[in-house]
Amino acid sequence: MIKSSRIARRSRQLIARFARDSRGLAAVEFAFIVPLMLVLLFGMIDTSSGVAIDRKVTLTTRSLSDLVSQGTSVSQTDLKNFFGFGVAIMAPYGVNSGELEQKVTQLAVDGSKQVKVVWSYSATIANNTATVTTGYAKDTVVTTVPANLLVANTYLIWSEVKYSYTPITGYVLGKTVIPLSDETYTRPRQSDKVDYTS
Repeated sequence: MIKSSRIARRSRQLIARFARDSRGLAAVEFAFIVPLMLVLLFGMIDTSSGVAIDRKVTLTTRSLSDLVSQGTSVSQTDLKNFFGFGVAIMAPYGVNSGELEQKVTQLAVDGSKQVKVVWSYSATIANNTATVTTGYAKDTVVTTVPANLLVANTYLIWSEVKYSYTPITGYVLGKTVIPLSDETYTRPRQSDKVDYTS
């Protein structure tokens, strides 16, 4: 009986001493907090990079449309150069093969406000070189133009840019590749339309 009360008293003392002992507390707290802090850090890096790249996609889209709309005509060489500017605008974010797709199209709005493709070209970037290919087929009807831009018997320059963003740590954002895209409509500035010359 005496032995069991001594064991009980000794147990209470050990528990009380253990509760008062703060050695190693910081290490335990650190072990609990570090995973959360790392997730927040990498999530912040991925999110801020994604926002910055999305802004670059918007700048590329607007620049492409703006460059084409400033002339009275555009050639294959001009388009290749304009598409090549997309790589420069995306800097310092590298553009690997297949990540950046650009397309520029001239649209005609007829008297009944139906929109059709006049000419269209797209480009993919590989090794900092733009490869220009045909975009939409001529006379393709386009129904995505905003209503306030549908002015009868006018032309529009329509540029589209798509970028595949790969986060550093995809598991934080839940995706391994995030598609970013933008489109812009611009009216020709020097003439009613921009002719394509090969």
